[in-house]
Amino acid sequence: MDTPRATASAFDQRVLDLYDDYVHGRVDRRGFLSGAAQFAVGGTTAAALLAALAPQYAFAAQVAADDARITTVYRTFPAPEGHGEGRGLLAMPRAPGPHPVVLVVHENRGLNPYIEDVARRLAVAGFIAFAPDALYPLGGYPGNDDTGREMQATLDRAKVMADLEAAARFADALPRGNGKLGVVGFCFGGLVTNVLAARLPDLVDAGVPYYGGPPSAEEAARIRAPLLLQFAALDTRVNAGWPAYEQQLKAADVPYTAYLYPDANHGFHNDTTPRYDAAAAALSWQRTLAFFEQHLR
Repeated sequence: MDTPRATASAFDQRVLDLYDDYVHGRVDRRGFLSGAAQFAVGGTTAAALLAALAPQYAFAAQVAADDARITTVYRTFPAPEGHGEGRGLLAMPRAPGPHPVVLVVHENRGLNPYIEDVARRLAVAGFIAFAPDALYPLGGYPGNDDTGREMQATLDRAKVMADLEAAARFADALPRGNGKLGVVGFCFGGLVTNVLAARLPDLVDAGVPYYGGPPSAEEAARIRAPLLLQFAALDTRVNAGWPAYEQQLKAADVPYTAYLYPDANHGFHNDTTPRYDAAAAALSWQRTLAFFEQHLR
């Protein structure tokens, strides 16, 4: 697969931090453009910086949708305590199984092509992957991340979490599964991974949150599944919550391993943006697959 044209090294770190504020709703588009203007030099505009940092989903195809090794289909599932019904992408190995099941939880913008590709990568590795779309009640991922973020921000968070809990139960009950369920999530999905491990301790057998925030202290005390936590060294916003969360995991006697990837930004696993770090993404994914093999196979 080709790599994106721009890399993080092409941007001042303050621009990357400002972009992180933008994609997480702490500043709006105007705020980003205003703040980035001081870094727009040599004929580059603030708008051009924003465009350069946006995802390029032509790069989100490590595993093609029609890859002969797997099958993919969209499936709906009941979510009576949430929005009534949810939908997600189900990616499965063609081999009959049974196989371990992994729930894949997206960022704060719906089931975009990058997350769908992550599900396919898991299927190629021998896992049944189910990637729900929190935007399904609004018609599903709209085709671009900016609109997806705006849509997801309008949804009732409690109902979204109920939908994702229902998705975990649906995934765990898939007929070709082996009775083991893992969860991997990115950004918002990393937070969800931590929360599902706490709210569904009898269901979740392993969790891998990528740069995800912690659950409440009360919820952290209920976690039983082993966790593999992936952090980016430059992600000061998320990392600020880790020391307290680590103490809570220790107090609850939760088995965990945490990795901090040097010089990596929030979103380093997403290979469609300049924040992608190829070395950190590859190593973290190798560790993720090995972790799921150990605890789910």
